[in-house]
Amino acid sequence: MEDDDFDEFEPVRLVIDGVLDLHAFSPKDIKTLIPEYLAQCHALGIFELRIIHGKGRGELRRSVHALLDRNSLVESYRLAGIESGGWGATLVSLTRQTSSLA
Repeated sequence: MEDDDFDEFEPVRLVIDGVLDLHAFSPKDIKTLIPEYLAQCHALGIFELRIIHGKGRGELRRSVHALLDRNSLVESYRLAGIESGGWGATLVSLTRQTSSLA
């Protein structure tokens, strides 16, 4: 792909498969990215997710967890086990109930 074809304002299409790797995104984008991704997964019947935030200093992990705390679709979350990324990833369980909001 040539640089002339790149449009930084063009929406990026993500594969919705229950694994969201945040390494490709700017930290400022997660405030909208994560709630939208959770909603898409829920709509597709994907209730178990893995969000890869990396280890680093933990700032992105704390931001991700704060967003999960405030999201009504989230039933629970925990740091991944060693086989799934350890403390560089968070496993999320979404509620299986549909929203009563119209």
